[in-house]
Amino acid sequence: MDTAGTYRVLIFLTLVGTVYVLAAGALIRKTLVRFRGAGGPVKSAPIWYSRVVLGLAGLGILCAAYGYFLEPYWPSVTHIQIDTAKLVAGAGPVRVVLISDLHSDAKARLEEQLPGIIAKENPDVILFAGDCVNSSDGLAVFKKCIAGLAQLAPTFAVRGNWDAAFWRDLDLFGGTGVKELDGGGIDLEIRGASISVNGLAVGHEAQIDDVLGGMPSGNFTLFLYHYPDEIENVSSHHIDLYCAGHTHGGQVGLPWYGALITLSRFDKKYESGLYRKEDTILYVNRGIGMEGGHAPRVRFWARPEVTVIDIVSAPRQATSNWLRQLDSEVYSGILFGLWQRLN
Repeated sequence: MDTAGTYRVLIFLTLVGTVYVLAAGALIRKTLVRFRGAGGPVKSAPIWYSRVVLGLAGLGILCAAYGYFLEPYWPSVTHIQIDTAKLVAGAGPVRVVLISDLHSDAKARLEEQLPGIIAKENPDVILFAGDCVNSSDGLAVFKKCIAGLAQLAPTFAVRGNWDAAFWRDLDLFGGTGVKELDGGGIDLEIRGASISVNGLAVGHEAQIDDVLGGMPSGNFTLFLYHYPDEIENVSSHHIDLYCAGHTHGGQVGLPWYGALITLSRFDKKYESGLYRKEDTILYVNRGIGMEGGHAPRVRFWARPEVTVIDIVSAPRQATSNWLRQLDSEVYSGILFGLWQRLN
């Protein structure tokens, strides 16, 4: 856990704990006053104080209930469009659906609904950015879900940090129809659009320069990797689209502030959503599931996310640059001519 994130979590837990200690104190005072009478040795707290601390405590209980019972089962579908000159005029568009971090447990949450949600989006390509299961008991749930996705469109996946650390020897994708990427690229032709897809498993970062350097520059290039942390390297290779997950959007966030912690070396800089670094567009998906182990199975202010990315043909930038240069030369010529006439 990064230092800044640790401090934020500790401050948050301290504030929450303080509210409940004060609320417990207010309730104890109320109880003692009621049993001993208004004239007893125990004085009740001011009415406004009791109402504030008890109100905050009640709000906290409602938020916890929402985060446990409602938000993990309330997916959002995010649509974005990427305009590129690498698709010839009239080619495409190409629709890519990105999901991440299923973290399947023995009992399904959104896994049974996910194929139906994605089918409504009519994808051309489906990408899964890793972290498959929280335990081996969730493998059947995960494989059933991912196999359903592979029936909708070509589906590609990489292994995340949980997969690399705990399930290295587990057959996560066998028999599902999903193509696991780990340095081997795939070239796709979709309605006249040339798309190159590649990806790496967590733990194989030493190969990243070779993988990125081998992607054909003439095609629209798409790189799939669990962490958003390689954005500096990926952008230096002029990859068009970098798809990642891992952060869960914080999994627990605060309104108008967002994630308390992301477990990314960039902290909150790339916590979730769309970013641009030089020529590379980065999208960080909030994921579907929740962190395993002893972490609480809650989501708050970070709904599970399905990302729909439309890659659309656009005029070549070189043409517009040339037109701007031409305009500049015309204006310069006009001004020069006027100056000659005046003199």
